[in-house]
Amino acid sequence: MRRLLPVKLDNYKPLRDVVFESLREAIIKGILKPGERLMELQLAEELGVSRTPVREALRKLELEGLVVMLPRRGAYVAGLSAKDIADIFEVRAALEALAAGLAAERITEEELEALERSLVELAEVMETNDLEAIVSLDTRFHEIIYRASRNDRLVQIISNLQDQIHRFRLTTLSRPGRTRETIEEHKKIVEAISERQAELAAQLAREHIENAESNLLASLLQEGENDSRDSAGRRPQ
Repeated sequence: MRRLLPVKLDNYKPLRDVVFESLREAIIKGILKPGERLMELQLAEELGVSRTPVREALRKLELEGLVVMLPRRGAYVAGLSAKDIADIFEVRAALEALAAGLAAERITEEELEALERSLVELAEVMETNDLEAIVSLDTRFHEIIYRASRNDRLVQIISNLQDQIHRFRLTTLSRPGRTRETIEEHKKIVEAISERQAELAAQLAREHIENAESNLLASLLQEGENDSRDSAGRRPQ
C-alpha cells in the first residue's frame, strides 16, 4: 500500500535533497515507524524516483540518527529505547531551563507579545484537534524562548535535537488531555518570564519537559499493550 507521495521537483534543490526531506518528514511524522525496514526499491517506486537518490538519502538519514544501517540486513527506521528517551529528555530539560531563565532576563516586549499570542492561538487550535497545527504552535512557542535567550550556542545545540523532539511532540500532544495541560504549563512559564523571575521560569520549563517525558512514556507503554493485544488476539475477560 502506497504511503509516500511522489516527490515534487524543486528547481533550487538536488533530487537527493528532495528525497531526503520527504523521507525525513515521513519518519518524524511516524508514517515510517521505528523499527520498520526501509526497502530502497519500494521507497523509490512510491516516491517516483530511481534507487540512487533514495540510497543517498538513507545514508544522510543515518548520519542524523534517524536511520540505522545493519550489515547484510539493510536499513531500518531508528527506534528509541527507554535509555535513549531518558538521555534526550535529560539534556533537553537542562537546555530548556537555561533558555527560559535567560529569556526572563533578556526578552523583548515584542517577544513577550508573541508568546502571549501563541497561547491564544494554541487554545483556539486545540478545539479543532488539528494535531499538525498544535505541534507547529508548540514548536513556535519554544523557539521564541530560544531566541529570547540571546545565546546563539544554546539555540544551535537545541536545534541539533529538533528531529527527535518533533517525533516526541507528535506522540505526547496526541495523548488525550495533554494539549490542555501544555497550555497551562506554557501560561505559567510566560508569567514567570514576563515578571523577570529567572529561577522560577527555569524551574517551570524543566517541569514542563519532565511532564512531556512522562506523557511520552505512558503513550509508548499504551502502544505496546495495544500491539500485544493485536498480536495475541482479544484478551480473556
